[in-house]
Order: sequence, then C-alpha cells, then structure tokens
Amino acid sequence: MDFLVILQIVVLLGAIFVGVRLGGIGIGYAGGAGVLILGLCLGMKPGNIPWDVILIIASVIAAISVMQLAGGLDYLVYIAEKILYKNPKYINYLAPIVTYVLTIFAGTGHTAFSMIPVIVEVAKGEHIKPSVPLSIAVVASQIAITASPVSAAVIYMTGVLEPFGWSYPALLGVWLLTTFAGCMVTAFIMTKIRNMDLDSDPIYQKRLAEGLVKPPVGLHEIKITPAAKRSVWIFLIGVVCVVLYASAISPAVGIIKNVIVPRDAAIMSLMLLVGALITMLCNVKLGDIAGTSVFKSGMVACICVLGVAWLGDTFVSGHTKEIKEFASHTISQYPALLAVVFFLAAMLLYSQAATAKAITPTVVAALGITTANPDNAYMLVASFAAVSALFVLPTYPTLLGAVQMDDTGTTRIGKWVFNHSFFWPGVLAIVFSVAFGFAVCGIF
Repeated sequence: MDFLVILQIVVLLGAIFVGVRLGGIGIGYAGGAGVLILGLCLGMKPGNIPWDVILIIASVIAAISVMQLAGGLDYLVYIAEKILYKNPKYINYLAPIVTYVLTIFAGTGHTAFSMIPVIVEVAKGEHIKPSVPLSIAVVASQIAITASPVSAAVIYMTGVLEPFGWSYPALLGVWLLTTFAGCMVTAFIMTKIRNMDLDSDPIYQKRLAEGLVKPPVGLHEIKITPAAKRSVWIFLIGVVCVVLYASAISPAVGIIKNVIVPRDAAIMSLMLLVGALITMLCNVKLGDIAGTSVFKSGMVACICVLGVAWLGDTFVSGHTKEIKEFASHTISQYPALLAVVFFLAAMLLYSQAATAKAITPTVVAALGITTANPDNAYMLVASFAAVSALFVLPTYPTLLGAVQMDDTGTTRIGKWVFNHSFFWPGVLAIVFSVAFGFAVCGIF
C-alpha cells in the first residue's frame, strides 16, 4: 500500500468521522467535502451519484408526508399503541414487531420515532428497563429496510439479482422470513440474558429521586378521522401495486415481458400518484407538507445519501482492482465474509441502499457472477441484511432519539462509544438474519 492510498483512506475515514461528529445532515455535507478533497488533492475521479436511490427515497417520503398530514400516520401509531398497551408483558417481542411492520409498510426506519415514547411508557408501567425493548425495536426498524418492497435498497438489489435467476417475489420472501426471524430470535435472547428489572437500575433510582422520571400516563385516546383511515388505505394499495407490478415484470415470473416502465420508475411514479390521490381525496393542504417531521427527516436522508454514498463510490471506484482481487480470493472461499464487508461498509456509509450500491457491483464482477454462471449470487441474497449495520456508531437519528426519550436513563451510550444499548442486539440480529439467509438459500 503506497502513501497516496493511505492518504485517500485517511480522507475517507476523516470525512466520515467529521460527518458523524456533526450529526444528521452533516454526514452528507462532510461526504461532499471528502469527494472534493479526493478529486482535487488526491487525483481520484468522482464516483457516480446514486440518483436512483435518492429519487426513490424522495418519492416515498413525499407520499408518506401527505399521509402524515391527512392523519394516517397518527392512525397507524394509534393502532400500534393499542397493541402494546393491551399486551405489556410481551413488549420485548411486540415492540420490534411493530417497528418492523411500520418500516416494511413505509420503507423508512424513521417511523420508529413515533413509537419510541410509547415503548418507554409501556415498559415503565411494567417495571421493565425501556432499554431492552427499545434497543431491539430500533434495530428491527433498520433491518426491516432490507425486506421492505418500497425501500431503495430492496429495489436496487432485486434489480441486480433478477438477471441471475432470482425472482422479485422469491427475494422478498427470503428477506422477510430471514430478517423477521433474526429479530425475533434476538428478542428472545436479549429477554433471557438482560437484567430487565427497572427498579434495580441505580441510574434510574437516582433520576427518580431527582424527579426526572415522569410516571407512565397510559394510552392516549385520539380522534381518528375518516380521511386518516382513507389515506392509509390509499398508501397500502399503492404498496401492493408496487409489489404486484415488480413481480409481474420480474424475468423469473414473466407476466409482463415487454417492460416499458422499469421498476425504479414504477415505484417513483406510483408513490407520486399515491400522494396525488391522498391530496385530492383527503383534503390535504399541500403548503404544510414541508413542515412535517417525515418530510424533514426524509430530505435529510436524501442529502446524507448524496454525500456519503458519493464519497464511498468515489473511493471504491478508484480501487476496484484491489477490491476485486480481495473478493475473488477470499469471499469465494468464505462466503460469510461478504456479510462482514457489507457490515463494515454500512457502519461507515450510513445507508442500506448506499452500501449495497457501492459494494455489490464490484463483488458481482469479482466473483464472476453472470447470467451464464449465477451460482454465487446466493451470497448476495443471504448477506443482504448485513447492510443494516447503521447502529454500530451511536449517532443514527432513531438511536439518538431512543437515548433522549428514555427518561429512566437505562438506554445510554457508554464511555467507549461502541458499548451502547444497541450494539449487541444489532450484531445478533444481523448474524441470525444472515445465518438464516444462507440456510434458506441452500434450499433453493
């Protein structure tokens, strides 16, 4: 490794470090700055901007924002609240199920924000440390991205894998089964090994004595309007249409052979159509959309993907040869190492879609995966869940939100950065999801 390569790595990691310190949209800013330094100072050609990923995220967020204005998101949260409050003893399992389903439905893990306060309240009522269900629920909301039919990551990976004989329905089925099972096994293990007694936590007792812990208030009854319910049904029908159309144009299914509208364009146009229908049928004031929490978090996500994915692609494209050599000599012999590569990349690139797009093309070329020789494609299918390692650095928005909203103080970040409440649940969920992925792929 020569000195120039070392400098390029320093710039890559340095930009990511600065972005993490800035937080939020700052990682996008720092990523753009890193591309500039790599290009002007270190002679690297800027990589490809992931426009397809950005535009899919933007279109889905646009539709969800209108649904939120119509009251649809409140309706979904209210349903989830009722489920949790009716079965408080099973919160360690129900909390991740709720956040997982919300993410599958919406295509973004930011929907977990609305459930964090509810999880805290229910846990306190049962004298359970909120850190246990919160940590699993936040991780589940991230991993579910790799199984959501409207997420940019899934749309990209299905497009890559379909030419190698994997149909869109089969891929969705594998990822739904393995990621959900991974999250549930993790919930079971954490329930068994964690000390869940809230009253025995010294930090909680200290905060309680100082009057910093609010007593649980129970379920909030809210008025659900017909427009709110109607908006949810419109969005749900839109998601079903995405799945049906994506399945119909899948080469392995072949219902639509002459594909005029590709999958990326279909999901974007369908989501925009959903937004238009909700606007017209639910009396939404469009001028208020930019002020919704979903729109704000979604646009921040777009800038983050723009900056950090562009930075990652710039570096990967400049070292394709070395990465191919590594992949061909190691991953082909030890397939599970692909999951490790995805894991480490996601930890830095901060986006499931950006990670998949930065790493997958090089791995496909390195392993010699072609339509004539698709055998090794199963590695990508099985390892896909590992692109969800956004929890490793304790700076992801939903992770920080959980720490801040848990007034008991049990959900916390340790002195050594990595020793936070989400690390081991996240690692276990990915390990089990990937292991189940290889097991299921072995059956096909």
